[in-house]
Amino acid sequence: MGLAMENRDYYDTFSESYENKRHFGYHRFLDDAEFALLKPIIRDRDVLEVGCGTGLILYRIADLARRAAGVDLSPGMLTKARERGLEVQEADASELPFEDATFDVVCSFKVLAHVEAIAKTLREMARVTRPGGKIVAEFYNRHSLRTLVKRLKPGTKIGKNGGTTDDDVYTRYDTLGELKQILPPTLTLDRVSGIRIASPLALPFDLPVFGRAWAGIERGLALTPLKRFGGFLVLHLTRTAG
Repeated sequence: MGLAMENRDYYDTFSESYENKRHFGYHRFLDDAEFALLKPIIRDRDVLEVGCGTGLILYRIADLARRAAGVDLSPGMLTKARERGLEVQEADASELPFEDATFDVVCSFKVLAHVEAIAKTLREMARVTRPGGKIVAEFYNRHSLRTLVKRLKPGTKIGKNGGTTDDDVYTRYDTLGELKQILPPTLTLDRVSGIRIASPLALPFDLPVFGRAWAGIERGLALTPLKRFGGFLVLHLTRTAG
């Protein structure tokens, strides 16, 4: 079985329980932080989300964008996205089913860390972006507290039966320097954002009252140079005319 098929099977299993804890606490903070990076650049634009999952971010994009499209490898995830009335289709991130220069903005969250053919995928994201358009691409940061804890703790169980964990999916941890090396020549790096900087565990976000305060601390740290140590490293890129 190829890696793409293994990833698809993993996310099909994950789709059974994916949204169980996604609407409050840590996962809500993460989605809010990611969408906040998109909000200033997507109004009345054609936007593609690569790895849209069940559509939790894509449905927010659809409220502002002229067109909001999504692709995902998992039929199980896409079933839930379609239930939200979203324009989605099954596709591998490294082979996007769109013509050149179709979108003004292309984004990807929580997904690129699970893509082995990352250089090819970034070229594909650049290909379907119009010259002057923007790409917002999120990776797992090797130089972070989150990565340290992920490597030390047992895998988190997913799905209804709990027989699968997040150790069962391909995962990469990159540094900013490594990511710069694999960027295609048609992309320029504008800036870098960091999410979840001082939180080795997700638990503080889920605590009553304290969780909101902790989320505020994280939002503040994201405005400082410490953002480079965020567990999630977000690259803001521009598609050049070349």
